[in-house]
Amino acid sequence: MKEEIRTKLFENQDLNYRKFHSSLCPGIDNIIGVRVPIIRKLVKDILKEDYEVYLNEVDNKYYEETVIEGLIIATSKMSTSKKIEYLDFFVPKIDNWAVCDITCSSFKFKKEELPTIWKYIIKYQKSKNEFELRFMVVMMMDYFLLDEYIDEVLTIIDKIKVDYYYTNMAISWLISVAFVKYRDKTIKYLKNNNLSTFAYQKSLQKIIDSYRVSQKDKDMIRKMKKQ
Repeated sequence: MKEEIRTKLFENQDLNYRKFHSSLCPGIDNIIGVRVPIIRKLVKDILKEDYEVYLNEVDNKYYEETVIEGLIIATSKMSTSKKIEYLDFFVPKIDNWAVCDITCSSFKFKKEELPTIWKYIIKYQKSKNEFELRFMVVMMMDYFLLDEYIDEVLTIIDKIKVDYYYTNMAISWLISVAFVKYRDKTIKYLKNNNLSTFAYQKSLQKIIDSYRVSQKDKDMIRKMKKQ
């Protein structure tokens, strides 16, 4: 199945898109150049068959194959415990923001599954790997900015002490979304936090750039920037 899917990827190669997407993923030189809607269609076809065969065969030679692996895990009907088993092998393979974010945004969890997923993702807070940390942060942003988790989310991100660009950008993204959902709580956090200067400043800028934030609040946030 692996070779069959690889052939289909090259049949759908768009060299202009490869050039564009490669510019967005510095250091990633194994991009074929297949647009995400086409990749998602291939994943739907794989899911109609024995998709675990593909998961067990894939060798991640190409960027798109890693995206497919992540999307199969995220969108298949396998149990939560099975998803976690596969994530244990998949997450360490993430080496760029695109694979991370496409995968994270594609899950659909039932409410009763959230405690198990939460327990799983927060183990990555101890990681020193840039994209394992980003995976955790983006998953928290996508699924756990909820009443019962928001305090823990803010506590965890406040303890992340790394200089990784893509981790800190994810943190600032999360904070900007948290501001929209939990304005007062996020303001209180921003007034007393242990974020790096970079993450703090980027968080404020993302809030200012958000179309979901009032002009009054944007003006307030600008005054919180460090000079």
